[in-house]
Amino acid sequence: MRTVAVVGASLAGLSAARSLRGQGYDGRLVIIGDESHRPYDRPPLSKEYLTGGMGEADLALESDDEDLQAEWLLGARAAGLDSAHRAVRLADGREVRADGIVIATGATARTLPGTDGLAGVHTLRTLDDARALRNELALGGRLVVIGGGFIGAEVASTACALGLDVTVVEAAPTPLAGPLGETMGGIVSALHADHGVRLLCGVGVKGLSGERRVDAVLLEDGRTVPADIVVVGVGARPCVDWLEGSGVALDNGVTCGADGRTSLAGVVAVGDCANWYDPRAGAHRRVEHWTGARERPDAAVAVLLSSGSAEPGVPRPPYFWSDQYGVKIQFVGHAAGADSVTIEEGAPDDRNVLAVYRRAGHPVAALGMNQPRLFTRWRKQLATAAF
Repeated sequence: MRTVAVVGASLAGLSAARSLRGQGYDGRLVIIGDESHRPYDRPPLSKEYLTGGMGEADLALESDDEDLQAEWLLGARAAGLDSAHRAVRLADGREVRADGIVIATGATARTLPGTDGLAGVHTLRTLDDARALRNELALGGRLVVIGGGFIGAEVASTACALGLDVTVVEAAPTPLAGPLGETMGGIVSALHADHGVRLLCGVGVKGLSGERRVDAVLLEDGRTVPADIVVVGVGARPCVDWLEGSGVALDNGVTCGADGRTSLAGVVAVGDCANWYDPRAGAHRRVEHWTGARERPDAAVAVLLSSGSAEPGVPRPPYFWSDQYGVKIQFVGHAAGADSVTIEEGAPDDRNVLAVYRRAGHPVAALGMNQPRLFTRWRKQLATAAF
């Protein structure tokens, strides 16, 4: 291959570029990113960056002496893929022709309809989002977080530590029931009450009130929650609109094999936009975790450089972590499909547990709350388990 284009300049795209060079590719490498920033680390955006404990320089993913010998096209949004001419079309009219293409365009935060232009309303996905939110949190006041998932919970934890009055609104009866199951989702989300954060579950949001700036969140059950700041954390959607009509199969992201190969030869996908096949689950899953964005590009690049002849391996079980209220939460595997969950160590009331999820007696996932040693053992065991 003479030219490889990596479309996406966050962790997954950077990891793919590093893997290309690490696996011996010495041709032209073009990295396209829609943000103007060099690659940066996203997990601290909801935690240390918001508190001021970490600066923007600390977020950098590249070392000072790193040189991938790449052409960087930053602030350039991908607008289309011409598969016939192997060209990535950019929104500014330029195009990049390439023999191989890595799709790593990530995902974008979902928003609430009707909130455009209303001051005080935030999502948190990018560095620019975090800059704006940090400035507002520094003023204090009443924060309402819409969505009790991990991003919402981390923002609530951070804001609580900063002294804000915090309320979390979650439409589901139990926060985190999707990724963790109802039992453990309830135990983890109890951290909010432990630290004086109000948690309103089982109620949706009807809308927001305020003329130029938000002043309250209106709930579907008729209640009104006063708010000076609102953070919307209701998930993300994969950034794949630019691939419509390209011939790349799409379904909740880019449909991929177990190694990132897509429906088009010479095109692979990695990161939050990639819906990889998981042999363990027997289904496609889109994994929006730091570790997946760091590890999976190695397999996708191997496929790309071998023109598809590399044998697909089995991706490691997805792993993620979250820091909330001083508690280290770690999870590996898939809770969906488990028919039991048992606490193997610790006590729920202490928020210090190691729980194992099983299906037909076989471990399929594990959760740790301040149990790093035991959790690490289970993570290694699940990675080598037969399926």
